[in-house]
Amino acid sequence: MLKRLFDVVAAGLGLLVLSPVIAVVALLIRRRLGSPVLFRQVRPGLDGKPFEMVKFRTMRDALDAQGNPLPDDQRMTPFGAFLRSSSLDELPELWNVVKGDMSLVGPRPLLMEYVPLYDATQVRRHEVRPGVTGWAQINGRNALSWEEKFKLDVWYVDNRSFWLDLKILFLTVKKVLVRDGISGEGEVTMSKFTGSDK
Repeated sequence: MLKRLFDVVAAGLGLLVLSPVIAVVALLIRRRLGSPVLFRQVRPGLDGKPFEMVKFRTMRDALDAQGNPLPDDQRMTPFGAFLRSSSLDELPELWNVVKGDMSLVGPRPLLMEYVPLYDATQVRRHEVRPGVTGWAQINGRNALSWEEKFKLDVWYVDNRSFWLDLKILFLTVKKVLVRDGISGEGEVTMSKFTGSDK
C-alpha cells in the first residue's frame, strides 16, 4: 500500500511539475518527427496482463520498398537519440504509473512476444508491476546481457522494499545525468531477446 501511495503521489506531482517540459518535448517531436507524438505499445504488466504503455516517439517513419520499417539505426535521428539518452522519452509513462499499470520502480516492461520465451525463473519478473526504472537500469541498463538483466529483475522481486525503491530512484537520476548504458553493444537500443541459452 505504501508503494502504491508513493507511486500515485510522486507520479502525479511529476506530471504537474514537469508539464512545461512535457509540452515542449511534445512540440519538438511534432515539428521534427511529425505525428503521432506518442508511441503506444501493448506490454505485459503485473502477472503478465497486457496494458498499453505510452512513451514519446523517438524514431522517424521510414519504410523499405516492401513497406516494412527500416532497422532502428536507420530510423533513429540525433534528436531521438537525445530523448532516449536523457530519458525524456519516458516521461509519459508517469501516466501509466498513476493509472496503476506501472510503478515508478520495477522490472522494465518488455515485449509481449518475449513472454512465451521466459524460463520458470525469468517469468517471475511479472510478479510485480513493471517500472519506469528498475534495479537492472541502475546496474547496466541496455549494456547488460539479457540473462544478466533478468537475474537483476528477479533479485529485485525477491528483495523489494520501499527503501530499495528510494535508492533506485536516486541512482536513476545519477545514471540519467551521466547517460550510461543507453544501448547494447553494436545496437541503437537493445538486441532482440530470442530465449534463454539454457
